[in-house]
Amino acid sequence: MIHKQFKSLDEQIEILKYKGLVINNVDYAKNVLLRENYFFVSGYRHLFMKSSVDKVYKEGTRFEEVYSLFLFDRTLRNILFKNLLIIENNLKSISSYQLSKRYGYKEKDYLKEKNFDSNPEKKRQVNDLIKKMKKQIRSNSRENTATLHYVSNYGYIPLWILVKVLSFGIVSEMYSVLKVEDQKEIAGIYGIDYQNLLVYLPILSNYRNLCAHEDILYENKTKKEIDDTIFHKLLNIEKVDNVYKYGKNDIFALVIIMKELLQKEEFKSMMFEIENAISTLDYNLKTISIEVVLDRMGFPPNWKQISEIERSRDNE
Repeated sequence: MIHKQFKSLDEQIEILKYKGLVINNVDYAKNVLLRENYFFVSGYRHLFMKSSVDKVYKEGTRFEEVYSLFLFDRTLRNILFKNLLIIENNLKSISSYQLSKRYGYKEKDYLKEKNFDSNPEKKRQVNDLIKKMKKQIRSNSRENTATLHYVSNYGYIPLWILVKVLSFGIVSEMYSVLKVEDQKEIAGIYGIDYQNLLVYLPILSNYRNLCAHEDILYENKTKKEIDDTIFHKLLNIEKVDNVYKYGKNDIFALVIIMKELLQKEEFKSMMFEIENAISTLDYNLKTISIEVVLDRMGFPPNWKQISEIERSRDNE
């Protein structure tokens, strides 16, 4: 078994130089590597390499260029993360309202197995979910301020309080095992098909976790693809073998999902921030073009136009 050996900052610099990376300010580069982690920064090298075989940087590639892509990805994560939190909060609020209205506001009422999908194939998943939610009630009833207040004063925790301590993943799973009529009711608030929301939520949950843990985001691809949407059509996105080249399982697909779930002004604000981040990166790139990065992100050439496309619920 080959073991990775510890490399000092000086050794890390020499490795990068050996691979053809131009480092004019060694002290600056060493400070970045110390604070940001050599291996994480190196994760952004791929677009700057001559080929995947040579593993040598394109001629003239500067350390600052690679780091600018690193910083862009961090900015993109922060922009998407805060908007994912908005979607998460909205989903929790909408779901708890609809379910409380139908099944009651005490856990002994809303956590009954009969309130969920009766399909025998989902019985185990439903029971596991109920156990997870009850566990959250037990573990948070004396720790969280809101849950403590309700337990102390009323002896129960309503769903609209419980959802605050549930993870996006658990809320997403809860939606997947609701009765179809409840799924439709919740999806209808967003003006989308309930089956699309079933696909969207796990994707959103995964991206939320990815952003929270500072993983590489811009080139991330999901296992699941979203269905074709009106946005693919109106943007006239290129097709390869009759499949849209962009916006299926890439960052632009995430943008499309967020277009569906955010309020109009929230989405426009998010896209304005993304556009500024892309412009800053474009300014800092010399060896590669911004189009190379956008292509890796899954952004079509006319990606900005998605902000101007109206959805029917925007006019409601």
